[in-house]
Amino acid sequence: MKYVALNDLHASLGAKMIEFAGYNMPVLYTNLIQEHLAVRNSVGVFDVSHMGEFRLKGPKALDLIQSVTSNDASKLFDGKIQYSCLPNDKGGIVDDLLVYRWNAEEYYLVVNASNIEKDWNWISQHNTFGVEMVNMSDDMSLLAVQGPNAIKALQKLTAVDLGSMEYYSFKVGTLAGIDEVIISNTGYTGAGGFELYAMNKDARKLWDAVFEAGKEFNIIPVGLGARDTLRLEKGFCLYGHDIDDATSPIEAGLGWITKFTKKFTNSEYHKSLKENGVKKKLVGFEMIDRGIPRQHYKIKDASGNEIGEVTSGTQSPSLNKGIGMGYVKTDFSKLDTEIFIEVREKLLKAKVVKVPFL
Repeated sequence: MKYVALNDLHASLGAKMIEFAGYNMPVLYTNLIQEHLAVRNSVGVFDVSHMGEFRLKGPKALDLIQSVTSNDASKLFDGKIQYSCLPNDKGGIVDDLLVYRWNAEEYYLVVNASNIEKDWNWISQHNTFGVEMVNMSDDMSLLAVQGPNAIKALQKLTAVDLGSMEYYSFKVGTLAGIDEVIISNTGYTGAGGFELYAMNKDARKLWDAVFEAGKEFNIIPVGLGARDTLRLEKGFCLYGHDIDDATSPIEAGLGWITKFTKKFTNSEYHKSLKENGVKKKLVGFEMIDRGIPRQHYKIKDASGNEIGEVTSGTQSPSLNKGIGMGYVKTDFSKLDTEIFIEVREKLLKAKVVKVPFL
């Protein structure tokens, strides 16, 4: 079991701690719906220091990134971030990730906690370019300050003009008296806000300053439970649920991060899927009958034939109804198609809807 720098703080705040991706992490502090709505309507803070960070440096850093990622990183400029994925050689995805461009010869990759070692080994295996790679995952803390009031709270702590920062851009500056904080206009909630990267030694100072600045907005700590419901309402894929080693980004609706203007791992396979069509598609659905869909529940047609499987599902705190995502046979992927989710041997009616859900 690994522990983030603020582990003891979370325990002292009464957080329910669980093992997640090999880390002891806060899943809940008080009430999931309260935490969810605080982020959606005001501001909340997630400790997501379990995420992985790699630095790639050298004249051929971009060449390595281009060869292992699906998106076109040549479009990046200094201070810009890109969402991408690492295709494997079997038609699936090693992981999804963020690519940060420092300059023409230095990039950061931010990867999922559960895949740090796997991703490191995969990229290292393809590093025939002499790129210097540094795994910084154990040295960095990451606080996600999310919600519409995040910018008002954080602006008190820095001279960096947060309002002028575009979505998916970052700056390095002083925040809360801490030098060289990476201030990133990103998040996994769709509620707006910033992600703050700092060294472990500065994590407590950063946490305390953010909570003091957010006091007037009733800022609260938020666990991974609400992070999951927030991301699902926005239709964001979760690795190990909606994408994995066996699913193509084309099947997952991630064609927009899969660019065939360059060669990357197994690109011809994904290009053929795009050109010839797929047999299954990731869709969003909402429940018509009362019920909460969960991962691995079967999706069926009106006759009870299996047509797919739920990958993510929950009771949406914002919409107060069951929502989910899952792969279905392409014939059942059109909007408003009636489908049925098998919940405890009962077929509950649902329909395919457009994501995001809100």
